[in-house]
Amino acid sequence: MTNTVTTFADLNLAEPLMRAINDSGYTHPTPVQAQAIPLVLKGGDLLAGAQTGTGKTAGFTLPILQRLSSNPAAHPRAGAPRCLILTPTRELAAQVEESVKTYGKYLALKSEVMFGGVNINPQIKALRSQIDILVATPGRLLDHVGQKTLDLSSVEILVLDEADRMLDMGFIRDIRKILALLPRQRQNLLFSATFSEEIKSLADGLLHNPGFVEVARRNTTSELVSQSVHMVAQKLKSHLLSHLIKLNDWKQVLVFTRTKHGANRLAEKLNSDGIPAAAIHGNKSQAARTKALSQFKDGTLPVLVATDIAARGLDIDMLPHVVNFELPNIPEDYVHRIGRTGRAGSNGSAISLVDSEELQHLKNIERLIKTQIPRVTIDSFVPPTHIPAEAPRPPRPQQGQKRHAPANRPQGQAAKPRNPGSSNSQGSKTPGQARPSSRPQAKPEPVKYLSEAARHQAMPQPALFSPKPPARRGK
Repeated sequence: MTNTVTTFADLNLAEPLMRAINDSGYTHPTPVQAQAIPLVLKGGDLLAGAQTGTGKTAGFTLPILQRLSSNPAAHPRAGAPRCLILTPTRELAAQVEESVKTYGKYLALKSEVMFGGVNINPQIKALRSQIDILVATPGRLLDHVGQKTLDLSSVEILVLDEADRMLDMGFIRDIRKILALLPRQRQNLLFSATFSEEIKSLADGLLHNPGFVEVARRNTTSELVSQSVHMVAQKLKSHLLSHLIKLNDWKQVLVFTRTKHGANRLAEKLNSDGIPAAAIHGNKSQAARTKALSQFKDGTLPVLVATDIAARGLDIDMLPHVVNFELPNIPEDYVHRIGRTGRAGSNGSAISLVDSEELQHLKNIERLIKTQIPRVTIDSFVPPTHIPAEAPRPPRPQQGQKRHAPANRPQGQAAKPRNPGSSNSQGSKTPGQARPSSRPQAKPEPVKYLSEAARHQAMPQPALFSPKPPARRGK
């Protein structure tokens, strides 16, 4: 297929769609578009393996627009969409619907986007009119179903976008509820960056004799992305990040943290260092998230700090830098993170700041991508001799404990026990490790920044660069 399709003109798309594509400045389809568009146009089901940044959104929006416009609804009804596109996050939902509007601007089709975190009343009002394409997150969609403001009995095409992330986020029960409300006869399109057993099981029950598209090997990283690792103590990471941004004069960098609290704290630190930054995560209002993302895209905000969930599906053209402030627990998430740079033939860089406690995560990532990521040091970085005490924060797992739960919600116990009478002795008033007294440490750890001697994590006893201790403690 890809040998014969070299331009959008080869795909036999309708003139209004071609005009919109030309307006956007595109002439050549990406591999996933060249393979998926003809299959979707035929009306069959599709299973597509495509990561963020491959052009998959246009790969299904373009043929869907053509199919709906060429086969008008016989009896259109208000609040009864003909196409339903489900996405895991608000940001991705908004971006998919924006793509629908961009490519469908010369067609007489109407689209709407619906997600939680915003007033539901404007959405209810929109559902009183005819809607051809509805893009939604599962939770808010079911809210409308419960209020009987939405009718799914006319859905002709269903799209599950980033299905793997929807399952990761616990949407499988919501998805099953939604599927039970749809007509049995419909076209199903499933897009996923990875193919876990859960995805295979979902696809087996959803798709009927599907076409298959996979544009890249699973869990691979783009050759256009330069990857590097800085071995650095956790408490020095924010200082090193500020130094890197200023040293290299970075104008646009997306930074990933593992927790919402960590994202807020890092954004505050960067702002205090004179680097404009904003955090986006699930606790932020939709208005704040939309504003931060808009400013980041137009270049007025150089640093966006995000959690994995909030950043899933962010589509930012020509993003030059991604920083893993902390490594993800799941190795596949590393691939998703750095896949946001090095797109559309442009080069990008992915920098990971790794503490010694994260070495196992690093090894798991390198095993997954079958590549050892180069370790680098910055000679111009001088660690501060005194680090001001941070505000109290949720406890982090102690050395030797598993780090698979978010730092602000340790596995097996809460940061602040809600029920002092719990039968869990380790989660009661007298924890075994005296956590309350250890939070502001009585004796600060020696400042450390891993040196050239530890270029490979497999080397025994990596050398640490330890500057002379401060002459005096405190101020």
